[in-house]
Amino acid sequence: MNLNDWKIQYLEYCTLQRNLAALTIKAYTRDLDAFIMFHQKSMPKLQADEVADSHISEFLIHEFQNKISAKSIARYRSSISNLFNYIMKKKGIKSNPVALVNTPKVHNKLPEVLDVDTMLRLVTIPLETEIAFRDKAIIELFYSSGLRLSELSSLHWSDVDFDQSLVTVSGKGNKQRVIPVGLQALKALKKWHPIAMIWDIGKLKFIFMSKRSGQLKPRSIQARIKYWAQQQGLWERVYPHLLRHSFASHILESSGDLRSVQEMLGHADISTTQIYTHLNFQHLAKVYDKAHPRARKK
Repeated sequence: MNLNDWKIQYLEYCTLQRNLAALTIKAYTRDLDAFIMFHQKSMPKLQADEVADSHISEFLIHEFQNKISAKSIARYRSSISNLFNYIMKKKGIKSNPVALVNTPKVHNKLPEVLDVDTMLRLVTIPLETEIAFRDKAIIELFYSSGLRLSELSSLHWSDVDFDQSLVTVSGKGNKQRVIPVGLQALKALKKWHPIAMIWDIGKLKFIFMSKRSGQLKPRSIQARIKYWAQQQGLWERVYPHLLRHSFASHILESSGDLRSVQEMLGHADISTTQIYTHLNFQHLAKVYDKAHPRARKK
């Protein structure tokens, strides 16, 4: 079977059996198509068992020379490797050729966060309009529970347990997790609820609605957060994932419990969560340099 046929079969498997998100499938498709098209002229019907590590290296080097970032090169390699792992599992090849291929070192950039005072300034928005009640609930819930943008946008009222102060979220790969919700976020949701019921003419029961009675889409949520950051006089560029970073960093700084933060964020691998540990060490180093008399530079 040629590589393109394997690609189609693999993407169907990712969609139907692994339940991966549409955006993830789109990214895999883009990466794999780029690899296959790169070799199409010289090898029009490239067979899976014909692919050697040199074919993969040649493609990645070509992309890197065309100013593609090291992070994107690493993503290409990962997507191609996942495809060949699938082919190997299906007995189409004996070994994964990607295993022998190296990529440029990726320097992980530490995530930006808002400090606690700035975060409190952001959530203290004046409740003068119905939209303000909704937007306050959005910001409070982001900061309270560290949700992803897509997770917050798709929440229904039935996902929130007000008695137990919990929210059930469907994350990446439709994996569910249950996260605590803080008192202030619950208060904001309760104040927004009666307005949402009036707006929800079609009985869609999404928590966050537009005035036109539709689900509030991710792009609209991004715009509202940016709007309130400007209204509150913040100099920082504020976006939904920044609120998730701030949630994780502040929880970890207070508790030191990396495993719990991993569960709340829905990270499959704890190494993804560990970046917040580096962030806190960086913060501690700054505090030390400012405060310790023997640390100050001349």
